Amino acid sequence: MNIVEKTDAEIQAIADPLWRELVRNSNEGKYGEFAKNFSSSLALAMNQVVAGHQFANSELARNLSEEADYLGVIRRGEHVTVLYRQRSTKKEGEWLGRLVLGYENGQVRIFGASIF
Repeated sequence: MNIVEKTDAEIQAIADPLWRELVRNSNEGKYGEFAKNFSSSLALAMNQVVAGHQFANSELARNLSEEADYLGVIRRGEHVTVLYRQRSTKKEGEWLGRLVLGYENGQVRIFGASIF
């Protein structure tokens, strides 16, 4: 199955819990839990030392609000990008959260995640 064939509501139902889990694990600095739903290619690309340093030293990465606003879905190829308005509990302003999802070995996996 190709995830782009799902409706926006179906994609949001999959993405929201994954995003909340990423935010929670980022706030707690739990890299292993943070990366557990990553695709194999993303997991290989992530450097655990760099990611651990980011968790330890990024005020934003450790203080994300647990509430995020779903903004929509962009479909491309075999992946969807789900966009969120994300806030911090310590820094003023808003950030754009990006979650890229697709299938790997029959399961939905995270192929990209970032906050701008």
